[in-house]
Order: sequence, then structure tokens, then C-alpha cells
Amino acid sequence: MIKVLVVDDNPDIIAALDLLLGLHGYQVLTAATKKQALMVACHQVVDLVIQDMNFGQGLTSGSEGQCLFHELRAIKPDLPVILITAWSQLETAIELVKAGAADYLQKPWNDTRLLELVECYASEGRDKHNAREHETSPGGDFKAQPQFIYQSPVMLALMADAEKVASSQVNVLITGANGSGKEKLADHLHQHSLRKSAPLIKVNMGAIPQELMEAELFGAEKGAYTGANQARKGRFEAADGGTLFLDEIGNLSLSGQMKLLRVLQTGEFERLGSNDTLKVDVRVLSATNSNLPQAIKQGEFREDLYYRLNVIELHLPELKARKADILPLAQYFIGSDYKLSDDAKQYLLACPWPGNVRELENACKRALVFAQDACIKAEDFKGVSKVNSTGSNAGNEKQQIEQVLVKHGGVIKHAATELGLSRQALYRRIEKYRIDPGLLG
Repeated sequence: MIKVLVVDDNPDIIAALDLLLGLHGYQVLTAATKKQALMVACHQVVDLVIQDMNFGQGLTSGSEGQCLFHELRAIKPDLPVILITAWSQLETAIELVKAGAADYLQKPWNDTRLLELVECYASEGRDKHNAREHETSPGGDFKAQPQFIYQSPVMLALMADAEKVASSQVNVLITGANGSGKEKLADHLHQHSLRKSAPLIKVNMGAIPQELMEAELFGAEKGAYTGANQARKGRFEAADGGTLFLDEIGNLSLSGQMKLLRVLQTGEFERLGSNDTLKVDVRVLSATNSNLPQAIKQGEFREDLYYRLNVIELHLPELKARKADILPLAQYFIGSDYKLSDDAKQYLLACPWPGNVRELENACKRALVFAQDACIKAEDFKGVSKVNSTGSNAGNEKQQIEQVLVKHGGVIKHAATELGLSRQALYRRIEKYRIDPGLLG
């Protein structure tokens, strides 16, 4: 049975959606807070999220909804999210669709329209989940894993080491430049470990203010700090029995390093505001693009913590050092319905890719926007549009988009498929041509 997570702090809305979706054969999971939603997403199989944009108190309107969306994307990047938004937040919802949300509905929504979107995207979420569970090599002369595509000798050697390390219990430090795939490698290690049925909890150490770091990692009791209205678990508790991924570990303060060291040594810690000692069983994977040995010399990173984290080091090479992977990766990013022309291949191989795999992926997404047919050319990667936005071609394209939207009742996925665009590319054109939002249902 397909599972739909409904996130809203209004019990009447939750009850209404629970009834509507239950009558149509969906299993409904509910959450009233961001924390509850993230816990459900981490600990259960979820095929689709229906998320209100405006919930929570004490925050700018919609900010809690935006935070939840981005954290869900970080935890489950393939999980489809349908946003429910007020007219005042329509612009924000469109921006989140560009960032990867599946679609959005304006309040008050139409039940028929909602069910159409759920049917459209829930099965897609289930298919992606099954694909991750059962993915095999797509053929050809390159090797594919759920998170990696590679054929270069340096990556073959690295992944052979990763296979050996994955089944062990030791802590692993993943090093490499920005965009090289450190988080993907952490996903791979967890998915191939003995802890794969337990949660993988991710923490971006560079994104959390230092004053909140202790509460984020170890939890806090009610009243432990201003705004702590209820007790909350930290990331170590949430990861008990599983894996904790600490990204950008080099950004952790010296005081935070000392507290982290104790947990790694003993597995024990206290929530902020509590004297009760808790004990967890957590494997720690960490990642950095910093030179930690140099930071140790400069007194910015504890040497004893470094050796606790770095039982095994796996270093991801920059893309320019694994050129044999560029074309297989590019083909993966543009999808099986498109192919690369010879000049596009030459262009990709000649690029230095300072942003590594992440830059290549973004370049492929842009190329799909500019491409006029199923053959991607070098000029598409350079962002050369063949459509004059002020000429008759633009008017014809706007008219075509409007007609296709009407034909499909405003369902973006179906309209985008007929137009040969990604959903994000279609939304960009809708915004560019100022197409009536009413056509989106």
C-alpha cells in the first residue's frame, strides 16, 4: 500500500486529508511539526509527502515550511513533495518547485485535483524507492551503483575499498573537494552496511549555529534554552542503532569537538539541561573539504578527535582526475531519452569542472532546458537559446504551453512530458512568459 505523509499543524486539515486519502486506498501517516515529519521520513518508508507551507509558530510566514522541505530533500532527495500554499506564498511555492518539489496546490484545494496529483506522484515515489532497492547496472561498459556511476581506474579502486569498509563498524572520514560526491559516498556506505535497516541521520555542521550545535547533536530538555518549549531528541539519539553523517566536520568549534570526542569514546552524553546520561550505538561517518592535519597544526582541530573520526579515510578525487567518468555521468544526468552529440562530448571532456560532479549535473540540467530536440549539442551546455524571448517564437511557445496546460488540466508532470521539458524547466517558462497561474489548476 502506498504511504502518504501529511504534514500540517491544523488537526481539521489532517483529519480531512486522512479521510479523503484513506477512502481511495492510501495509507496516511501524519505529522504536526517539522521534527515529527523528519522522524517519520527517517524511520519509515514514505512514498509521497503532502506538506502545508504555513505551519509552526513564532516564525516568518512559510519559513518553517521552507525549512522542512529543504531538510526532507537532504534526507530523501527522491521523495516527491506536494506543497499546499496560500495565495500569498505562491511565489515561494514556485521557487520550491524549481528546487525540486513535485507540485503545489493553492488553498482551498480541489479534492479531485489533489487526488490526481497524489496518483501521479505517489507511484513515482514508490518506483524510485524500488529502483534504489533493486538497481542494477544499466549495461554498457561502465559500472552503476545506486549513488555512483564510474569507470575510471581511480574510482574503481576507491569503490573497491568502500565495499570492504561498508560492512565494518569503524568510523570513516570522507575527504574531497566540494561537489565531488562525499554525501553520496556516505549514503553508499550506509546502504551497504549491517546498519542499512536503521536510520541514516545527516547533519551539516556548517549550517548549524555554534550556539545550537549541542542541542542539535545531543538534544535538550524543556526549558533548557529560550524557545525550548518541549524536550527534543538530538541527532545521536535519532541515529541510535544506525549511522550518523557529520558533513563539513572541520567547521565544528573546539568546545563542540570536545563533546563529540566523549561520545565517540564512550557512546555516552547528556541532553542539554539534563543530568541523566544516555548511551547510544552509532557509527559515525564524517566528511570535509578542509585540510584537517593543517588545522591540527594551527590549533583549530583536536588531534585526538581526528584519529577517532579517521579510522579509515576515503578520498574522492576531483572530476578532472577521473575524466573517464564524465560522459557516463552526463548521460545519466540527461536521461535515456536524450543523447550527446559528438561536439557536446568534446565540450564536456574539455571543461575543467572546478565544481566537480555537482557542476556537471547542473550543466546537464541547463542543457536540457535549452535543447530543442533529443540530441544535446555543445551550444546547449553553453546556454545558447535558439528561441528569441521577444520574437514570434516566444509567442508561439507561450501559446503552445498554455494549450498543453489546458489539455492536461494543469497537471505539470503530464504537460512537461508532452512538451519534452523537465517540470522545473516548464515552471521557468511559465514564470518567464507570465502565464496565468489559474491554468495550473
